[in-house]
This record gives sequence, structure tokens and C-alpha cells, in this order.
Amino acid sequence: MVFLLPQEIFSFLRSFGGSIAPSNLENAVTFYEDLHSVNGGTEVQRKENYTNMINIYYDVATSFYEYGWCQSFHFSSRLYNETFHESIKRHEHYVALRLGLKPGMKVLDLGCGIGGPLREIAAFSGATVIGVNNNESQIKRGTVLNKQYGVAENCQFLKADFMKIPVPDNSIDAAYNMESCCHAPDLVALYKELYRVLKPGQCVAGYDWCMTKEYDPNDQYHNKVKDEIEFGNSLPTIRSTTEYIQAIKAAGFRVLMEEDMADKPDVHIPWYDSLNPNRLSLDGFRRTWLARLVGRQMLKVLEFTRIAPKGSIEVNELLERSGNGLYEGGRLRIFTPIFFYLAQKPHNENI
Repeated sequence: MVFLLPQEIFSFLRSFGGSIAPSNLENAVTFYEDLHSVNGGTEVQRKENYTNMINIYYDVATSFYEYGWCQSFHFSSRLYNETFHESIKRHEHYVALRLGLKPGMKVLDLGCGIGGPLREIAAFSGATVIGVNNNESQIKRGTVLNKQYGVAENCQFLKADFMKIPVPDNSIDAAYNMESCCHAPDLVALYKELYRVLKPGQCVAGYDWCMTKEYDPNDQYHNKVKDEIEFGNSLPTIRSTTEYIQAIKAAGFRVLMEEDMADKPDVHIPWYDSLNPNRLSLDGFRRTWLARLVGRQMLKVLEFTRIAPKGSIEVNELLERSGNGLYEGGRLRIFTPIFFYLAQKPHNENI
């Protein structure tokens, strides 16, 4: 984290921690950390506690994400002469085009964060997009941004667990996720829920986090990297690309397309470049090692002076470990956050 203007510091501090009381931040972070393999936790524990785990993570991580990344909390590979933000929008537009979104359609954004993709896709397609999110602080922030950008009419939020979406059967025209279904404790159950709410013949698409065919479960370092990614990103586990597609099919969908967008031949800058610990650039300065260093020292001062709550430094360290794990996973080609799929609910459900 790094801030260039004093007002950004105060804005960050106002939103940091979400619904967690400042006096309870350190305990909440400790609870989160103890669920993960790097601290002796298990996959079973993470799945049993996934609601609390994810809410704690996004309560403490969202402010860092927004100020250090952007309002769209997802990765993208970059084409030649393409800026970071242009690549983010391209990935969002690609989902809208593959789904054939248009005005009059009612669309779900699963695990929508503060609504960056939601607003972009709604503006690009003209569809009404409803963000499904179980984190109250993110919804509050997203609602403020919707009003700020004047898009409240066709950009909405629904506070709910996406494992149990409170909408009628066969009522939704399309659904997508931007690297969020990886949080699900049961992927088959999640896609069965999506199958229920989608109209016959309609589709779900998105990008998600998977281990690639290069991942070797018997390689100790590969497993260490996988554990770090799970720890730093509130994941119960990371499925392989094969497991991911099998889960979608098991829920009843027809898979129309699957592709690792990180492995395309026209990629000029890989998705993990922004996380390179040695990167130094004026473009996206806040994502460089120097920005991390400055931000780390600033946060130490803020916590020491009790302006920031105790546990803030620990959160920053958690997110830095996350970035390093993701960079290694990308560099080794054992992990991708942009595995794309398009799947259709059959017109005739008996087929």
C-alpha cells in the first residue's frame, strides 16, 4: 500500500476493517490465519468456516485492493501497448460479449466486490446487473460508488450467500463471476444453485482461479506456493482446471468453451507482472516494490501512533505474502486466475 495524498490516508482509515471493530481486528486476523495450512489449519476447517473467513478477509483487504489496484478486483493479461486499466476492461467486455448481454436482460455478478466489473459490464451491455455479495461493507462502498457514477438504476446489489441466492427458479437471463467462485466450499452445489436460477437455454461465464496441468501435487515447493495463495486470498482450496469443468458439468450445464487466458499466444505482459517484487515503474506505481516499502513503513507509524488499529501491519504482511505467492504461481505456470469458461443450461432440462 502507498498513498500519495493525505486525504487518501484518512479515506483508507475510515473504510479499513469494514464491519470489524478496531479493537477486535487483531483477533479477527488471527482467527483467519489459523484456518490456513501455513498455520496448521485444514481444508475442512476452511469450508466449515467459509462465511466468517471470507467476510473477515474482505473486511480487511478491500481498502488495500481499491487503493492499490482499482475498483475491479481481478487480474488480466495485457496485449501489446495496452495499459493495465484497458486490459481490465477488455476482460470484462469479453465476458459480456460471450454471454450476449443486452438491454432488458437481468444478470447476476457472483461475488461482485465493490462493483467495478458490475458497473463496467452494465454500461457496456445495457443489461441490468445485480451483484450478489455477502459482505456488508463492500455493498455499502459499492452503493456509494453506484450513486457517484449515476448508475444506480441498472446496477444493484443483493446481500446474500451465492450458495443460496434468494431469487425464483428460472428467473435470471445470465450470470458471471470474476474470480469469485473459487471461494465456494462446494463448487458443484454452487453451480447447481446457478442452474436453478437461470432460465433454460441461458448461460453462465467467467474467470476463476485454478491449478494448471503444470502443477505437481508431489512437488513440495508447488504445494508451498499453493498454500500461500490459499492463505493470502481466503480460499478453501484451489481446484484444477479439470476439476472445475467437471463440477460445472456435474451441476447439469453444457460446457461450451474453456480456455486458460493466461496461456494465449498473443499475451504481451502476463497477468502476474503487476505482482513482480522487483518491478519498478511509474505506470501503476502503487503496485511496485517501492510503493509496498513506503506503504509498509507508513502503516507501521500509523499503528504505532494508534491512528491505525492493532493488527493493521499483520494484514499488510498477509497481503504481501499473497502477492508473492501469486507471482510465484504465475511464474512457474502452475496457477492461473483467469481460467475462462462458458456454460449453458439446456433448453430442455431432461436432456
